[in-house]
Amino acid sequence: MTTEPDLDPNDFGFADPATDQSFENALAKARDGIRLSVDDATELLATGTDRDGIDPVRKEAVLEAADRRRAEEVGDEVTFVANLNNNVTTACNTGCLFCNFKDSAHAFEAGSDVEHAGFTKTPAESRAVVEDALSMGIYEVCSVSGLHPAFALNDEHHEILAARDDPASEVNYRPPKAYATDPGTYLEQMAAMSVGGVHLHSMTPEEAYHARRGTDWSYESVYRELAASGLDSAPGTAAEILVDEVRDVICPGKIRTDGWVAAMEGATAAGLDVTSTMMYGHVETVEHRAEHLKVIRDLQDRTGGITEFVPLSFIHQNTPLYRQGVVDSGPSRDEDELVVAVARLFLDNVDHVQASWVKSGDAHGLKLLNCGADDFMGTILSEEITKRAGGEYGEYRSFDDYVEMITAIGRTPVERSTDYRTRRRIDPDDGPHGPRLGPRADGTPMLPNGTGGGGDPASADD
Repeated sequence: MTTEPDLDPNDFGFADPATDQSFENALAKARDGIRLSVDDATELLATGTDRDGIDPVRKEAVLEAADRRRAEEVGDEVTFVANLNNNVTTACNTGCLFCNFKDSAHAFEAGSDVEHAGFTKTPAESRAVVEDALSMGIYEVCSVSGLHPAFALNDEHHEILAARDDPASEVNYRPPKAYATDPGTYLEQMAAMSVGGVHLHSMTPEEAYHARRGTDWSYESVYRELAASGLDSAPGTAAEILVDEVRDVICPGKIRTDGWVAAMEGATAAGLDVTSTMMYGHVETVEHRAEHLKVIRDLQDRTGGITEFVPLSFIHQNTPLYRQGVVDSGPSRDEDELVVAVARLFLDNVDHVQASWVKSGDAHGLKLLNCGADDFMGTILSEEITKRAGGEYGEYRSFDDYVEMITAIGRTPVERSTDYRTRRRIDPDDGPHGPRLGPRADGTPMLPNGTGGGGDPASADD
């Protein structure tokens, strides 16, 4: 079983953010559309490293510049998708200190008497969840799972891992028969969830690493096999903060920054679109956030495969970082707004920036749409990761919810495909509203009235 290391919140060794730039010069560059440097982004995120705290006047100037850039680049549309989260397993031994989604894989072993609230789904169970959701009109399935030791890419991978002298410690592998439920292979799970014309968005860089561990297979070859089994795009999660000194604190068992980048390059080389994320508001500094944005922008310069940037506000309440007293909260709302705004200004090669009602709630999520964001997530028939970490904002939003919220701030609601290439403007006066882009969607509302806003309408978990 994994244990939580002792951490001293005052002894990470991180340097205080400092630059040779001034806030005023950085803001002027942002307003003029000049490509920003890490120093520029650091100054904007801090509203000046020359003073403590966030200056409210300077903050509003950054938000205004970002909102203007958003209007110039992508207009007044606010997009969202009809999607389902179906995650295969919570079994994981990685030990990330920001996570409360995982359960020690030991608890899932056959004959274990360890009580836990986790799950492992067979491929058949995953297929049933997706089939049920297709009838409601969804067309995107997002699946992000724990690193179950019995998970392997395919049968050949099982043989390679099992041949190790000590596979459990060398490559985090135990055979499926050791567990109460066999998750199948990654290829089997992809095929199971890729049904009925749905778009399958799955296999983070960390999962791709798990699917090639103990081999010399390239990320590109792994993603090509996954794509052949039904994978359509890959989420750029597992990024957290793409600075290794931060990863050493919050997720020392995860892949390094260069591993994350290599996996994303492999996915795009295999012809897949990818997304990008940043999970912020824990132990990192604003300079770390700026360095993270530079990693993403450089990756996009090389590949052109990133469809969106998704800021993920750290939810602290039930996490090891909070239990150990390393953090006493997540980011402030001011920080949320500045991260979205600076992402819009810095990531000049990524068209779309997302605001999250799951992390922020409806009201603050809408505010973020006026800070540079243009996408408002999706219907998300379940959102287990944030909920288990202490999130409070529910698991479902209907199309009517979206239309009402988006039009309330004077913007245009637009149903979109996962890759943003297909879009449908929605007439607010032509309700009730439901998805039309899905393979079985005909505009019917996904669920009866009264079941949204925090209910639990589906059996899927995330």
